[in-house]
Amino acid sequence: MATASSPASVQDYPDLQEDDDDDFQDDDDDDLDDEDEEDDDQEPSPSPSDEARLESVLRRLTAEEVRIRVHDVEIRGCCRTRRAAVEAAVGSDLPRAATVRDLVRAAAAAADRIRRLGAFDTVSITLDAAPPGIPGNAAVIVLVDVAEARGRAAGELGIFANKGTRSCSVQGSVKLKNLFGYCETWDASGDLGLDQTVELSTGVAIPRIGAIPTPLVARISFLSEDWLKSSLKEHMMGVSVGLLSTMNHNLAYNLSWRTITDRALMSSNSIRGQLGHSLLSSIKYAYKVDQRDSRIRPTRGYAYLFSSQVGGLAPESKDARYIRQEIDLRVALPLGVLNGAVNAGVAAGIIHPLARGSTGSISPLSEQFYLGGNRSLMCRLGGPSSLL
Repeated sequence: MATASSPASVQDYPDLQEDDDDDFQDDDDDDLDDEDEEDDDQEPSPSPSDEARLESVLRRLTAEEVRIRVHDVEIRGCCRTRRAAVEAAVGSDLPRAATVRDLVRAAAAAADRIRRLGAFDTVSITLDAAPPGIPGNAAVIVLVDVAEARGRAAGELGIFANKGTRSCSVQGSVKLKNLFGYCETWDASGDLGLDQTVELSTGVAIPRIGAIPTPLVARISFLSEDWLKSSLKEHMMGVSVGLLSTMNHNLAYNLSWRTITDRALMSSNSIRGQLGHSLLSSIKYAYKVDQRDSRIRPTRGYAYLFSSQVGGLAPESKDARYIRQEIDLRVALPLGVLNGAVNAGVAAGIIHPLARGSTGSISPLSEQFYLGGNRSLMCRLGGPSSLL
């Protein structure tokens, strides 16, 4: 009975047996799918031996004289930026590199110069094998990939009030970057004060392009102000052109037309000789190093500037020729509390006449040193006009 009933029970429930088998197969398939997904999620990490081998290869390539030949340098990612601007930043050292070590150094320097153009968000330089048919086994192609910055315009507007001196000024500036594709920077700024002071300026800075050995910097400015505690009123319009500009060195030529009037007619004889119209011409050299973390609100670092200016170069100028030497030192020390810092600085200058003019050895009024400038010292710290 038992032997006969066993096959009958199996035959009576065939669907149950098949469903169970299907369930087991589905479970197995799910387990396999889960394992596949886990394998996909967990990327194989390089073993310590592979990392050590890679570091050894890189160390050998940069330490030994491994010969290489750059077949071509391709620049990709320039949409509105002209290729000539990027090619000038890349320089000639990269395509002339003859060893891997020289190529790595030239690539690092080129990437830094491209970043300093200020027109790109990211810069990457990679190597690729030369296409088939190129003679030489060590021929490579250098790929320079850049991503242009999206925002080309920036502006600032601020209102500054000093309750102690009852003065208020409105200051604003606008900057346009890479407007014509040369990575140039156009800027305009203005300062309007309630003390009848108006200062407007606009300028452009174009980086080195092609055969031009130095960046082009030009600026036009206008200044109108009433001198504090004085009846003198000054109007000045000037042009400044950069002759040489590097990271630390700057040589510029300044030409300005100045008008000083005395409404009270109570000036001394030495001052009356400088009233009216005059043409100021000068060449100024400046050496500047700034290692601070911020120019507006530094919390650590130091900066110093040394400048030398030769003035009175305009023909038939009634102002005496002179040499103006200035030095400005600044240091920022962090306090370690609430991101606070102590900022200290010292500035000094000297003016030495080169020849006696019609007014003796008097230097121009606008070029002389004033403690804190031509404005009040109340509620503010100031020395000779800040250079940084």
